[in-house]
Amino acid sequence: MMREQDNIRLTRTGSGTPAGEWMRRYWQPVALAEELDGERPLVTPRVLGQDLVLFRDEEGHLGLVDRGCPHRGADLALARLEDGGLRCVFHGWLFAAGGRCLEMPAEPEGSLFPSKVRLGSYPVQERNGIVWGYLGPGEPPAFPALDCFAAPEAYTFAWKGHLDCNWLQALEVGIDPAHASYLHRFFVDEDPEESYGKQFRAASQGTELPMTKILREYPRPRIDVQRTDYGMRLTALRRLDGPGLDGSHTHVRVTHQVFPHAFHIPMSADMAITQWHVPIDDTSCYWYAVFTSLTGEVDQAEMRRQRVAAVTLPDYRPVFHRGNNYGYDPREQRDLTYTGLGTDINVHDQWAVEGQGAIQDRTREHLGSSDRGITTYRKLLAEAIGTVERGETPRFVTADEEEAAAFRGPVALDGVGPSEDWEAHWDKVTTERRSASPWAGVPQAAR
Repeated sequence: MMREQDNIRLTRTGSGTPAGEWMRRYWQPVALAEELDGERPLVTPRVLGQDLVLFRDEEGHLGLVDRGCPHRGADLALARLEDGGLRCVFHGWLFAAGGRCLEMPAEPEGSLFPSKVRLGSYPVQERNGIVWGYLGPGEPPAFPALDCFAAPEAYTFAWKGHLDCNWLQALEVGIDPAHASYLHRFFVDEDPEESYGKQFRAASQGTELPMTKILREYPRPRIDVQRTDYGMRLTALRRLDGPGLDGSHTHVRVTHQVFPHAFHIPMSADMAITQWHVPIDDTSCYWYAVFTSLTGEVDQAEMRRQRVAAVTLPDYRPVFHRGNNYGYDPREQRDLTYTGLGTDINVHDQWAVEGQGAIQDRTREHLGSSDRGITTYRKLLAEAIGTVERGETPRFVTADEEEAAAFRGPVALDGVGPSEDWEAHWDKVTTERRSASPWAGVPQAAR
């Protein structure tokens, strides 16, 4: 169990809070790039409790600024994109993408007042379908060369979804290898040939066994957790020793937690998902995901087609939610899925984390050995918050571009291989596969 004061310390992320100050040392996803594709390229994200305006000016430059005009606090959500910047419709004050005041129409000609006023602004850049902002002090850190950032854009696809709960419980479902055998259990195995873009549907690497069958029949994995420079590595081992099997082969699933609030998991033999859990405020968050292929260009249109029907735009809120019982169907629960919540695993996860309450009360939980990924991350999180409080640099933050470029991978894995010397076997397989990739090369050992 966790003390109430510790739960507050780890979950609240507003300005001035311990976790909020820690999170502000990292780049944060603030919007999908596609949200700026419309007739008026301006959106109003709320991130870490801060109300912001993200826009693209007439020259194509991105701006990320505070939502309140510094004149008299008018809402810049309805500002005009004109004359090289963002113009408040209350008194016509004009601001550049970087926050500099360009014009105050009602002030005397030649007034120096515009040079003394700035709109709060933040570093911003676009990476493979996601717009990122830095809300912290000083210069922003360098981007690590993770696959999702290093890959050519054609090899990636970005998406997001809204959750009505605190960011930490949203992240913790992704670093819990045991839950998939129940929450994502399917009673019918689909044709792996129809699995493109769908997690847990493909056959595991090195076998014809569908992942759904492995999860269903081997619900008791042995879980190993190791701390790393970027967070932690989780390995779930399921020894295949059922009827007709001699235990000589083991299913291995390697996933990662990447600081500050991402997990990195395999989707198929060729594709991985990196997913961040970004607080809107303390009781809601967005997950942002980049799907990255090692072997070929991603069918972005098909990936989007599969997902857009499950959300309402422009806010990316799920069609299934607490108000309609997440689409629960008792007949489906009997015959098709363990939960009766359809085949979209995002809905399964959404139900699980939103059902814990807006902010999970961790003083009432009882964690077991299968939860060691969660307990390890909470320790890392508490340590990182303390690091920032001492004025030091937290884990996986560097201003050195060369050092950031050395962070490659990490390598996610889902496959069946020999039980003996399984680590050496999969190190060899993953190195060979990445060496054959048209863009990835061989990464540093992500161990």
